[in-house]
Formats: sequence, C-alpha cells, structure tokens
Amino acid sequence: MKKSFRYIVLSLIILMGLSAPQAFAGNKDRSGQAGAPELLINPWAASSGWGNAGMSFVHGVEAIYGNVAGISSCRTLDVNFTHTSWLVGVGNDTRISSFGFLARVGESSVLGLSFMSFSIGEIPITTVGNPDPHTLGTYKPNLMNINLSFAKAFSNSISGGANLKIISESIKDMGGVGVALDAGIQYVTGPFDNVHFGITLKNIGPTMKFSGDGISLRVFMDHGNQQFTMVQRVDDFELPTQLSIAAAYDFLFAETNRITLAGNFISNSFTNDQFIVGLEYGWKEMFLIRAGYTYENGIWSKEGVLYDDGCMNLNRGLSAGLSIDVPVSKKEDAMRFALDYSYRDTYTYGGTHSVGLRIIF
Repeated sequence: MKKSFRYIVLSLIILMGLSAPQAFAGNKDRSGQAGAPELLINPWAASSGWGNAGMSFVHGVEAIYGNVAGISSCRTLDVNFTHTSWLVGVGNDTRISSFGFLARVGESSVLGLSFMSFSIGEIPITTVGNPDPHTLGTYKPNLMNINLSFAKAFSNSISGGANLKIISESIKDMGGVGVALDAGIQYVTGPFDNVHFGITLKNIGPTMKFSGDGISLRVFMDHGNQQFTMVQRVDDFELPTQLSIAAAYDFLFAETNRITLAGNFISNSFTNDQFIVGLEYGWKEMFLIRAGYTYENGIWSKEGVLYDDGCMNLNRGLSAGLSIDVPVSKKEDAMRFALDYSYRDTYTYGGTHSVGLRIIF
C-alpha cells in the first residue's frame, strides 16, 4: 500500500514539474490568453454549492470534475443528471447540461464517464460587408467536454485517480478538438475518518488550434476581376492549467449531525489564484445545507466596494446550496435518490443556478 501511494505521489510530482511553467507562471498580463475556459466551470450542483471548497472529499460523479480520486467511493453504480442556468440574464440564455455515471469494476477500482454540453443559443451572423444582424441568419456554437475516468482505492485511507478529457469547440464552418489530463489524490485520517486532504492537477495537455473553412476568405487581388481564396493563419492556444490543494475537518455530533469545515487553494495559470472556505451541515446524511466564500486578490477595492476591476474570475464571493438524499428502504445498502441545488454569485448578471438529480446504487 505504501509503495502504491509513493507511486501516485511521484506521478503527481512529475506532472506538476512538467506543467510548472504553466501552473505557476500565471499573472494578470496572461489573462485571457488561454482557451477552453469551460474547463474551469463546475457543472455539478452539490459540490458547487459551497464554491468547490470540498474537493478534499468530493465523491460520486461530481468528483470527475473536482478530484477524480473521489470516484473510488462508488459502491456499485452512480448516476448524475444536472442542469445549469449559466449567468442568468445573458441575452442568449446559456444552459449547461451534464450527465455522468460511475461503475465499480473491481474490488477497489471504479470507471467513470461524463458529458458536459453548452447550449448558447442562436447568434446573429454579421460580416464586414454586411453588419446588419437581421439579414444573414444565425449560427450556434457547440461546446462539449467528454471525461473518461479511472480511480483506485489503495487502502481505506488513500485513493488516487486520473481523468482524460476530450474537448470539442465548433461552429458550422470551424472547430477545434483537444485533449487534457487530470490527476488527483485523496487522503483521509483521524479517529473517525474525519480529517480529509486532497490535491489535484487539472487540464494538462497540448495546445489547441482551430481549423476549417471559417478561417478562409474570398478576395480580389490587385484590383483584378479574378477571385482567390485566402487562408488566414490561426495561432494555437494553451489550456487553463489549475492546481488545487484542499483540506476539510468533520465535527461529529450525536451520530446524526455533522458540520464540515473545508478549505481549498486554487492556483490558476492564467487568472488570479483563489482561496475558498466553506461549511456544510448534514443531518443523517439525508439533509445537507452548505455555503462557501471564494476570495481572490482585488475582490475588495480600496473604497470597500465588492468586486473591484482587478478581479479576473467570474465566479467569486458567496455560494450556497442544499441536498436531500433519501434511501428507498431501510437497508444499509439500499438505493438512494438525491436532489441537489446550488447558487453561485457572479461578477455580472444574475448569478448561476444548478439543479441536479443523483441515483446511487
């Protein structure tokens, strides 16, 4: 067990070393230079309800995003459906639909698969020659992430996992596909397994690049009558690498009540680093309520006004959520149904709302 743990830690250290130029070189001058920003969006309702503070012990399908090591807690089969209203008040009414499931494939191994799809709505087509948004029709961007995950529990205390992401971004005449890798470890200790630690490295992969007919133009050369096709050069772009280090402590009361204090430090390669703290109260693990606060440098201006222009991340400040998790019978291993809701405050617009349904076998 100790050897396996050493191998996992060594693998993460190697990944961190390879990604160090990206993961720790971030500053305000690089803001906006990364692509695929949807990789930084948590599409799940329960874990986002306290601002991603609980990444040291996140479990179930939601661990595919938070810390892939957490999927190793799956008993037999987990299923999760989540719908998110992203940035309420945006004109195109952006929605995120997410689906994922986990399956135990051995005594201590779990496989996972999840999909995250954006519905951005119709956007008017405009050109330099025809800027009228009502004459050329519309187009619809397509954004989708597919995650293939594997995790293994090496003991009752240590689990590790890896996640392969396939990233797809396209419109009707142009698109790009990329791949990225996540890796994570969770460690639990304490007299009642109430102390949690976790580390995860996300979005490590090669650069992406767009291609297609959308980057070509029909032009006339030298004021002649002959038309040529000119293909514009398109630069590639990096992925938003992220390192997360999290910890949590469970305060247990009378065997039926739990209060968890959690914290998470996130190092972003292209935006400000963030510090997240959160609290979760659980009664018999059937009713849970949670809240979190996400801080980054510049969130308070000198005048004491929330959300100074020096901030770079859209999700910051308060978040809150609740879950109702009910077994279908009194058996210890009975199937469970859970309903999750979360709200995340955002810099602009009306915040983000998520509603999820989980089925646990």
